[in-house]
Amino acid sequence: MSLAGQSFTWIRKTLRSAAHCVLLLAALIASLPTPAAAQSSTTAAMPANRYAAADDWWKHSVIYELYPRSFADSNNDGTGDLNGITAHLDYLQQLGVDAVWLTPMFPSPQVDFGYDVSDYRNVDPQYGTLKDFDRLVSEARKRNIKIVLDFVVNHSSDQHKWFKESRSSRTNRYRDFYIWRDGRAANEPPNNWRSLFGGPSWKLDATTGQYYYHFFYPEQPDLNWRNPKVEREMFNTMRWWFKRGVYGFRLDAVDVLYEDPKLKDNPILEGTDSYGGPKQDHIYDHSIPEVHAALQRMRKVVDEYPGRVLIGETWTSTTKELAEYYGPHNDELQMPMYFNFTTINKLDAEKFRERIEAVETNDAGGWPVFVLSNHDIVRQVDRYTPAGADKDQVGRLLAALYLTLRGTPIMYMGEELGMRNNDPTRREDVKDIIGRLAWPKDKGRDGERTPMQWDATVNAGFNTGAATWLPVGADYKTRNVAAESADPASVLNWYRRLIALRRTVPALSEGDYRTLPVSDKNLLAFSRTAMGKTVVVLLNMSGEEQSVSLADVAPRGLRGLAATAATVSGAQVKLSAYGAVVAEVE
Repeated sequence: MSLAGQSFTWIRKTLRSAAHCVLLLAALIASLPTPAAAQSSTTAAMPANRYAAADDWWKHSVIYELYPRSFADSNNDGTGDLNGITAHLDYLQQLGVDAVWLTPMFPSPQVDFGYDVSDYRNVDPQYGTLKDFDRLVSEARKRNIKIVLDFVVNHSSDQHKWFKESRSSRTNRYRDFYIWRDGRAANEPPNNWRSLFGGPSWKLDATTGQYYYHFFYPEQPDLNWRNPKVEREMFNTMRWWFKRGVYGFRLDAVDVLYEDPKLKDNPILEGTDSYGGPKQDHIYDHSIPEVHAALQRMRKVVDEYPGRVLIGETWTSTTKELAEYYGPHNDELQMPMYFNFTTINKLDAEKFRERIEAVETNDAGGWPVFVLSNHDIVRQVDRYTPAGADKDQVGRLLAALYLTLRGTPIMYMGEELGMRNNDPTRREDVKDIIGRLAWPKDKGRDGERTPMQWDATVNAGFNTGAATWLPVGADYKTRNVAAESADPASVLNWYRRLIALRRTVPALSEGDYRTLPVSDKNLLAFSRTAMGKTVVVLLNMSGEEQSVSLADVAPRGLRGLAATAATVSGAQVKLSAYGAVVAEVE
């Protein structure tokens, strides 16, 4: 889900050891594709992540968000499943990812495709069984891949046993697991709060004559985190999954965990939302300070299990707000997501530079976490590619950006293929409730959730022919894992090359960050330094050729490590439109 606290219309518009390392690097460069030659092996083994067993493994990792419904369908029923994921772990290992974040695969009525959980300690039958999940964890572990779950902490499904009990009577022992209030007048909800997905945030329940609160859909009632019993149940659920081998949680909609206890009305803003209702400034139902105390308590649970991590879906306006989620003593989230990256709606080197420097200097000294797209956001090549430009070339440029920065990149499945959005063209084809309710102003999120493209066979190899839950992209016969694996110049092999460099070049895995001054505003240039070695990254975010001299930084010249649409000669770099260079200072 969830893009908490944001209007979907707004968001979619504004988004739409050293010697050992050297030996490894030499072997790597000899085996991976280069821009000038097409003789490379595409099956070279990915170098091992030497930080994989460290408690802070997540600082030196690439995390891969995987949407289970759309990754691989092992039983040919049209929907992806856990066994389909297990069958493709070798691909993920060869790609070089260190952890896989699974969006919700818990039992659910699927009103919001799993973000309405009816049982936090099981697997939805359409995805498999707990035995299948345990096998996935075991097989992933053999490949040094960790499993991270999406934990829907703000709300449950209205079909969860807790809510069924809660709505049965005002005196039920689960009543206070949710937020129930009388209306402030006849047929009038307790306040003016509006759901993120349209209409009032309150629903009158006829059984007891009170309203319950839901920040999202009515089928997703908010849990009452002021009730210690709720907190205890959720924390024990985390422990339950940790004991099954899970390495962390991505916390969904963490910004809206608490609401103002006095239920003050939100200020009204000009204009209407996607659903035709008045816009609001969500100051009383979003980012309430109590969330931080709860996260500090949650972190204590996580710290009971060394090496486990919390990732937050944290929509913040400033890096000061972001810093608060690390905690006053770095005792909350290790990895609050830096979504400000996604709010840059075009290739703009100055804005990216500004955002990077801001998170680099955040008040908490927290570890940066970079995101460019996910299952809620239009795919990055569609958002950032200017009209008439080559989307694959822009895709390579974006990969070079977020895979070389100091911090942890969280990539979304299919980015490594340069997959495009596959939006529905008719309302009757829409599966996402957002699109059904807000069409045509908002087409929903189906377009970024279509099946993974594995090969040129039926349904792109997602299954063996059953109708897929969402249509496969029209370009699947050429844009797929098999075809791109065989093409040294493909987007996929560019991703593999960059991820391998992160594992073998200390400057890229643990080096500091420094912005490099350049004369053209369309160029983003920075350096990473560790163990006496410096790597520079140059990114041309324009459609014009750019020439750069780095003689001040590299008086002895540069040695190219990876380049696309660019050449390196001494300390001179020439970048074609949307070109990228990663080079080591001699």
